[in-house]
Amino acid sequence: MAHVITQSCCSDASCVAVCPVNCIHPTPEERGFGTSDILHIDPVACIDCGACADACPVDAIYPADRLGERDRVFIEVNASFYKDNPDIASGWSNVVYPKIPRLESDLRVAVVGTGPSGGYALQTLIGRTDAKVTMIDRLPTPGGLVRAGVAPDHPGTKGVLKTFDLLYRHRRTTMVGGVDVGDGPSALTVAELADHFDAVFYAIGAPASKSLGVPGEELPGSTSATDLVAWYNAVPGAIGDVRVDGCSRAVIVGTGNVALDVARILVSSPEELATTDIADRALNLLRRQNVHDVVLLGRRGPEHAAYTPAEYRAVEAMAGVEVIVCDDPAQIRGLGLDRPADPSRRRIVFLFASTVRQILPDASGRVGTVDVVTHGDDHSIVTDLVVRSVGYRGVEVPGLPFDEATGTIPNDDCRIVDADGAPIPGHYALGWAARGARGGIGANKAHAIGAVEAFIDDAAAGRLTRTSRTAAEFAALVAGRTMPVDYAGVAAIDRAERARGRAAGRPRIKFTDIPEMVAAATRARR
Repeated sequence: MAHVITQSCCSDASCVAVCPVNCIHPTPEERGFGTSDILHIDPVACIDCGACADACPVDAIYPADRLGERDRVFIEVNASFYKDNPDIASGWSNVVYPKIPRLESDLRVAVVGTGPSGGYALQTLIGRTDAKVTMIDRLPTPGGLVRAGVAPDHPGTKGVLKTFDLLYRHRRTTMVGGVDVGDGPSALTVAELADHFDAVFYAIGAPASKSLGVPGEELPGSTSATDLVAWYNAVPGAIGDVRVDGCSRAVIVGTGNVALDVARILVSSPEELATTDIADRALNLLRRQNVHDVVLLGRRGPEHAAYTPAEYRAVEAMAGVEVIVCDDPAQIRGLGLDRPADPSRRRIVFLFASTVRQILPDASGRVGTVDVVTHGDDHSIVTDLVVRSVGYRGVEVPGLPFDEATGTIPNDDCRIVDADGAPIPGHYALGWAARGARGGIGANKAHAIGAVEAFIDDAAAGRLTRTSRTAAEFAALVAGRTMPVDYAGVAAIDRAERARGRAAGRPRIKFTDIPEMVAAATRARR
């Protein structure tokens, strides 16, 4: 159910700034801002994360199903604002309520992956069926890229986890964390999941990074944004190949939102980062480093940059950081990129119409120089770190079909298909794993709903292969492979991280070691 803005709205746009899907209008940049009585939430685009309600200074925003009788009129007031409104880019789509067939009440479903796609699949399964749902994640903590990918200085976007947390506690939901699916010694196999459940949803994301395909890409000091983001977001086992000391300049290849996140984190003051949940290992390193310059390379012009206006504004608003946008070779020569960074200033430089020719080592064998071509003009950038941020791709799960060319699980409307294109009964792929690494939280919500609707159609038509196994048998299978973390354990890890943070004056200090996480979860069980 979408959130709704009511009459007490003060139109100060605090909610606009924190909305991760740009579904609140008019914004300060749009016609009508300041003259409209209230701001309005698009009921189609809203992802129910609750970030707007948390940010509202006058307590004017509520979920639609929690409105009192007097305020119910604002459901239509908000929605009507988007109907035939030429000034609003998000537009209007009539909500179509699907016909939900009556399904058998004893269906058992597994969802592999607890990121936004998996979370919204759970939400839809709980809301539209009576199925019992088992959530499986390879880490002891749920959240996927919401926990592991959202920048530490963007806490509002993580508000969507509050919605999922309520679902994890639902009487028909079972959490099984710290369990991998694949072919490892303690992993569950695809065949075992198919044997124990009537249907399995694979919401495993796209955890691998794309490569540049240039000489020197594998040098020490050259890393992917995927690894670097996981490293500073405290993902266990993540290694960001960052120079320990003296990193004065970083070159980031790419201009998407992730690239801007990395740039912002690298040049932010450690004092500011210390107020976030950034990993201790990253905070300690950034305190010792002295990053002054971050250069972002865009293959095409500024008009084709992949970042959103909101992300660019976040960079522009950084105090004490100069932002330079350049695609003129003559101007580039005056930026001093062919020598070490000036320690007296901090800046972020966007070089558009630029491609990397090669990465060359310094005397120690680490990254030292990047040869770049801008509008046909060759030049070199002296750097200590190269970060490729050119996209994510999926990885193959043994036992599932995989399209190497696209890095996705082959599917037809979310139904996983075999080599002949025939649907595999009870197997579904959703989110980035199914359609590639594109689209944010809102797109994943829509795709998750589509996957569950395909499941409902298949269940109603008798196209599922029903399991003869019991929940107890699955629990025994998991316990025989590893020590799973249930919801009580997840909550215990959360409490422990928050307690660690309070002791240091921070919102939380995340665990980066799985045994420590399991130990915290086990203490709660005892």
